[in-house]
Amino acid sequence: MATISLRDVRKNYGNTEVIHGVSLDVADGEFIVIVGPSGCGKSTLLRMVAGLERITGGTIEIGGRVVNELEPRERDIAMVFQNYALYPHMSVFDNMAYGLKIAGKSKAEIRERVDKAATMLQLEPYLARKPRALSGGQRQRVAMGRALVRDPSAFLFDEPLSNLDAKLRVQMRLEIKQMQQSVGTTSLYVTHDQVEAMTLADRLVVMNAGVAEQIDTPMEVYRKPATTFVAGFIGSPAMNMLRGAANGTGFALDGGGRIAVRADELAGHDRPLLLGVRPEHLVLAGDRDPEFELSVIAVETLGADTLAHGRLAGANGTGDAFVARLPGSARVSAGDRLPLVIEPGTAHVFDAESGQRL
Repeated sequence: MATISLRDVRKNYGNTEVIHGVSLDVADGEFIVIVGPSGCGKSTLLRMVAGLERITGGTIEIGGRVVNELEPRERDIAMVFQNYALYPHMSVFDNMAYGLKIAGKSKAEIRERVDKAATMLQLEPYLARKPRALSGGQRQRVAMGRALVRDPSAFLFDEPLSNLDAKLRVQMRLEIKQMQQSVGTTSLYVTHDQVEAMTLADRLVVMNAGVAEQIDTPMEVYRKPATTFVAGFIGSPAMNMLRGAANGTGFALDGGGRIAVRADELAGHDRPLLLGVRPEHLVLAGDRDPEFELSVIAVETLGADTLAHGRLAGANGTGDAFVARLPGSARVSAGDRLPLVIEPGTAHVFDAESGQRL
């Protein structure tokens, strides 16, 4: 096991800078998930740690050793890829043992390590099979086992579950988490799936256009997103964003209308603002005075939840697009006008120009 440190790491392709000075300290045994949309630079960052991409600037340390100029095989890391990268002509045992054979390990040690990993990953019945005789989930376990037997300082995962169906992804991410907790190996994991990110990570690195917009625990990123990008990316459905300004004890919408928001949440902000409200923090007013009404356009019934999509009702019946996440028992139809309130203390205020949290 080892620590990983990135200091102002940059990457250019020609005159185009794609990684803009990322700094990160990963503790020994920590599970870090790098999350973001396609093209944000998360896989490039991981490949630089692995040595598969040369860095343009900055420093990468693994276990206190600067590895900028070291080849991948010299960095004591093991990588699990999206496409499994198994040898089709080799058995499961031989795929898992191949790296150990190249490293010159004895047959007894190879057998011991492979058997131990196979037991952990429930692969014992499949050791004699070829990859073509395995399911997608079993192939991914073999890829994980091949990394595990090497006992590396760090695991690097590059979107390993992208090729699996939804049910199998749930099962496999639980297995990855259990494996990492069992062996305690420092891990960097790349994904575009926020559910994977939230459930696996000790801490998240939220990437946007080559910049690490926020580095924090999953719940802190959810509770206190640092920017409007993070607020919109983490959480499903995405956070509602309303443009306007503070107006007395409320929030005046640019398109007309007003939302009653606690005065202390808007105090001192006399600039154009964005008010963020998560769909799950909206509740039916019931016997309380509604803070605003939602004119429902469409309804998604999901069983445990009901998503009501619409617009805030203004003087002319139109306004900002909005979605409320209500209990599955809620009886909602298109055309309804829902009286809603925001749960106290859950609104988020951002600067409209910079997108930074205020």
